[in-house]
Amino acid sequence: MTDAPAATIATVAVRAPAPPHAADGLGPTASELLDFVRRTAVDTELIDSLPLDPEGRTWIRLDGPGGSEAWIIGWPPGTGTGWHDHGGSRGAFAAAAGELTEQSLAAQLPTEGWKTLELADDVDRERRLSDGRGRAFGPHHVHEVFNASADRHAVSVHAYYPPLPLMRRYSRNGPVLRLEEVERPEGWE
Repeated sequence: MTDAPAATIATVAVRAPAPPHAADGLGPTASELLDFVRRTAVDTELIDSLPLDPEGRTWIRLDGPGGSEAWIIGWPPGTGTGWHDHGGSRGAFAAAAGELTEQSLAAQLPTEGWKTLELADDVDRERRLSDGRGRAFGPHHVHEVFNASADRHAVSVHAYYPPLPLMRRYSRNGPVLRLEEVERPEGWE
């Protein structure tokens, strides 16, 4: 997580029924994660418990379904993640308040052995998510998410399985995507 305070604000246990196959080691599917983030996004008491900071993103860590990790994230106007992936985890996110824009790549990138890639034409996708709308994604998803509003906070709920082992951060200049950094969970606290 970037653009955030030095420490996680809180950890909250939010219990959801375990998916029927969670005990077999496969964990929740992307669709099950999407169901969870959508249900959580409409829990106004929980969403309202997130303190909002006008200067940087804030978050609360949640226990997601079937051993997944989840987060409620507050996005001040103009903040975003930059281009990144989720280290091989599948996931989902949903807007709980305000609107978020997601720009993503409709291409599976190699995870190792490169520093710079030139992207093919027509791989860019853009979505706007608000009012409980969300999206699920697989383990090779590369995207950036941002709050384009000039004056309104956004809040979203995210879930990942397995819990994020790392995140790769990228820079983008036109069709050129460059691996800049690999973050590990211990750097997010």
